[in-house]
Amino acid sequence: MGNLFGMLERRADDNARRVVDACVGEIAGFQAIESGSRASMMEFAVVVRRRTAELAASGEPLLDSDLAFIESVGEQRGTQGVAPGCQRGALALHAAFTLREISEAAGPGDLTDTMRMIDWLAGQGTAAQAVYTRGYFRGYERFLPTASRVHLLATMVLHDDPMAGELAGSLGVPVTEHYLVTVVRVATEPPEQCREEVVGTLLQRHRLPFGWQEPDEFVALVPYHGTGPEHRAAAERAGLALARTVAEAVGRPCSVGTAHGRRRALVQAAALARKVSRVAPIERVPRRPYGVADVFAELGAVETPQVDQWLRETARRLGDGPDLVPTLDAYYRNDMNRLRTAESLHIHPRTLDYRLRRVRELVGIEPGSTHGVRVLSTTVTRLLAGAWNEHGFA
Repeated sequence: MGNLFGMLERRADDNARRVVDACVGEIAGFQAIESGSRASMMEFAVVVRRRTAELAASGEPLLDSDLAFIESVGEQRGTQGVAPGCQRGALALHAAFTLREISEAAGPGDLTDTMRMIDWLAGQGTAAQAVYTRGYFRGYERFLPTASRVHLLATMVLHDDPMAGELAGSLGVPVTEHYLVTVVRVATEPPEQCREEVVGTLLQRHRLPFGWQEPDEFVALVPYHGTGPEHRAAAERAGLALARTVAEAVGRPCSVGTAHGRRRALVQAAALARKVSRVAPIERVPRRPYGVADVFAELGAVETPQVDQWLRETARRLGDGPDLVPTLDAYYRNDMNRLRTAESLHIHPRTLDYRLRRVRELVGIEPGSTHGVRVLSTTVTRLLAGAWNEHGFA
């Protein structure tokens, strides 16, 4: 018969020192920690190890007082500004060292006690980490402003960070399985003060993960429940409303790209939405949340330089006629209906017919033909997305 629990209690100080040294030595966020904070880390590591050995030996769960202590230490770390990634790394180190300590202390006759210890940790360790994380984010509220925490949440959800749910709870932001990743790209980079004002405005209207990923790129994760078309449509309406708020707040034209995704695969969805935003039309007031189905031809053209060069030549020819690009844009947006197109452009249908005839003369393609729709609509969208600006075709 061994004495696993007694051995762990006797080694608590040495084991605690090892894990604290590892945290300070291996995790950047702990390397500049003050001596007082290091002493607090040491005290916490010792207490946790002694209580673990004591309670696991008797088979008792953590008491409310134990959980309150653990939560208070988590809160202290959050108030100190330890970054979530560093904190997650510290918890992982604690878990790894605990298993190593059990292995080192266990003797040939300790199999039963070892299994009891592991079983106790499986349940109580999870509870301890949960209250620690809750306390940590409560303390982090005092260190980091709301806007920065919302931005951090967007990054954590995108990368499927296991601590995202707790941060979302502290912000009152829902975390779901499905998201519409919405990328709003501003045509000209807004100043920092303007970007901060945009976030402030959005915080008053929307409660979801978002933030500026680049100086000219705003990313929002619009949550929705269910996979039906009505759920996706509702998310797209919400994404469009948010994009319009951004465009209005920055006072600059924007392009909007979207992609639907599920948690654990949002990085791929964000990459696709980003690509879509780069080929979607630049509009002062976004008309729709563009997805891959709307611009797949443009995406293909961008990836094939020879095709893009050919479209650029078509665009150059269209530039020889007055108002041909906005006319074709309206023509295709109205499904090539002459009367609706003319009405939207505030011109006579005969004027529209003249312009379409002029397109045919300049590029040798009938705008209303299948070939015309494929070539000219792609060319127009590339122009409206700001392509080939160096030649003035925008």
